[in-house]
Amino acid sequence: MKENEQGSLKFFNGKTEKLQNLCHSITDCDHSTPEWTETGKIVVRNFNIKGGRLLLDKPFFTSEKTFLKRTARSKPKAGDLIITREAPMGEVCVIPEGLECCLGQRMVLIKPDLEKVNSLYLLYAIQSEFVQKQIKQSEKTGSIVSNLRIPDLKDILIPVTKHQQKIAAILSALDSKIEFNNRINSELEAMAKTLYDYWFVQFDFPDKDGKPYKTSGGKMVWNAELKRDIPDGWKIKNLDDVISRSATGLNPRDNFKLGFGENYYITIKNVKNGRIIFDEKCDRIDDMALEVIDNRSNLQVGDILFTSIEPVGITYFIHDKPTNWNINESVFTLRANYERITSEYLYMLLSSTEMKAFTKNISTGSIHKGVRHSVLKTFKLPYKDKEITERLSLTITPVLKRINVIEKENQTLSELRDWLLPMLMNGQVTVKSVEA
Repeated sequence: MKENEQGSLKFFNGKTEKLQNLCHSITDCDHSTPEWTETGKIVVRNFNIKGGRLLLDKPFFTSEKTFLKRTARSKPKAGDLIITREAPMGEVCVIPEGLECCLGQRMVLIKPDLEKVNSLYLLYAIQSEFVQKQIKQSEKTGSIVSNLRIPDLKDILIPVTKHQQKIAAILSALDSKIEFNNRINSELEAMAKTLYDYWFVQFDFPDKDGKPYKTSGGKMVWNAELKRDIPDGWKIKNLDDVISRSATGLNPRDNFKLGFGENYYITIKNVKNGRIIFDEKCDRIDDMALEVIDNRSNLQVGDILFTSIEPVGITYFIHDKPTNWNINESVFTLRANYERITSEYLYMLLSSTEMKAFTKNISTGSIHKGVRHSVLKTFKLPYKDKEITERLSLTITPVLKRINVIEKENQTLSELRDWLLPMLMNGQVTVKSVEA
């Protein structure tokens, strides 16, 4: 999207209403730390809210007594919204049906008046650039951490339209498809990991008769370096022995300036378990900066990206030659030694549980823990020959390619949703034309 087109989306001249006029109540959280328990009532915390979604894969709990105390002023119900006040500021979600919860710290409960505003519509409206800019401009505390004040939140202007329900339905349908695709990819990723573990951790790779090696009685010998049994005839290699290249991107400093151009500057925050997030939060660089960085990173198809600081060890397989993005200095790029292993094997190795345990133990740093190339390369692995990694690749490549296709579809759907959001609210795209 060109710069002038982006600028047009920032403009909003439709009808607006203060948030407080669209709600029954806007209630701040209890300013205390809940009593944490192993089970009980769910406590929604800041990191449970991301990109308009409520993520409870790692729930926190509190006691019934604490729950009653924290819901005394206002009890969260299905259809209510929760918005974060800080760390980060302005993340929002809708409480789903069947969830009984209370709020942690630094967040606010919003109870919409359903006669005035649709809950899902309000969710999307708050995520719009028009509203998010107001949220960020409301910072007046002067503190290091941005904090959304309740009076400012109440006065935020919300775009209103008579087509709220239909707009919400269109946008939520796109989000539902994205979520469905994410579930498919989670299953595919689990399949790939299971196969890798089966072959290279449990050593039940197909033997010459097509039977699982270890289970079928294949000879295993004790290895003192790994402190475990490995197949007879296998050797121990360092990671450095099976890669041909490791490098990083480039820090701006005296090399280039951020914020200019349309290319994406990828940092650790943009690398997410097998995918790269291209969104408005990405830093931008111009074509000259892109060339300068590529002279150092030299990203190629089959290279593996590996985050070097917390969170350490998030990986990405490069399926297509990057044309409008490159990496910063906190993202490693590693290339397989093709005489010894395949790219797919290297990707699974770098993504493995064993590698995560290794990087956790070797990470150093007082503020942000991280790893160095030289130390990462000392990772030890059992190795036979290239042929077995080629056999793994034959099986696993279709899975990795399917994951990549789905991620590209999700990127397109996300861009469509983000383009439609302001256009629908501003009336530049009508519900009728979308339905047609």
